[in-house]
Formats: sequence, C-alpha cells, structure tokens
Amino acid sequence: MPGLDTVVVVAVGGGGLFAGAATAAQHHGIRTVAVEPENCRALNTALKAGTPVDVPVASVAADSLGARRASEMALRAAQHGLVSSILVPYAEIVRARQALRDDRRLAVEHGAGTALAGILGPEDYRPAGGETVCVLLCGATTDPGDLVRRP
Repeated sequence: MPGLDTVVVVAVGGGGLFAGAATAAQHHGIRTVAVEPENCRALNTALKAGTPVDVPVASVAADSLGARRASEMALRAAQHGLVSSILVPYAEIVRARQALRDDRRLAVEHGAGTALAGILGPEDYRPAGGETVCVLLCGATTDPGDLVRRP
C-alpha cells in the first residue's frame, strides 16, 4: 500500500498473524500497533515481563484473542522499535464492531473490532495528521444477530 505509515493489527492472541504482519511491516520501515483487549493481554504482559507468561483470559473477544500466552515469535516481533502495544476496554471493542457494521456494512467478530477500537478509543493510538494507517481486520466467527442498527 503506497504511503503506508502504520499498520494496526488486532489478532494478538497467540500472536501468529501479528508476528507475520509486524515482521513484514518492519522490513518496509512501517510501524505496527498491537491492539489487545484489556482482559486478554498476553503480548502486552510478555513485553513487560521480557518473556511469554501465562495470563488470565476474560473478554468479549476471548473466542478469537483469548490465548493465555503469546508465542516467542510474537514477542520477538513486538520487541522491535517500530512496534507499540495498546490495550482497549470492552465497551470500545463493542462500539468499534458496531461501527464497522453501521458505517461499512462489515459483520466482523469482536476480535476484528478490537483493531479498530485501537484508533477510535479516547486514549489509544492516535494517527498523526496526514498519516496513512491500515487497520487489519481478520476473523470470521460472529453472530450477526447482535449487530442491529441502534437509534
């Protein structure tokens, strides 16, 4: 994607998709923001500890992002200077998922909504003026029954 500055990646459960995306982004000098639910923070905790550790898992996105431990490969990719890690709360994940449905007609799982929540929430990653950002949406396990237009 010409002019891409930052990739916001969500699939940080065990970290396979994140590790691949971050490694490719780093090769091109592109920043990566790893986004995890507050209560599914395997990579964020591993970064702080310097090693993968077991974490509790409890989140609306746990079905897709609920790994108890990040992989060594994900941790190595996240320790690069072009990577940052943020956490988002439950309410922001739900709001972002609904926004994808309402604004883009995309029915995604909560894990995919987590990526968008990383740039929509009040204190999360904020793109700089003129920055080109890619939000990577992944996953297909969802119940569209709770994605109804709200008044």
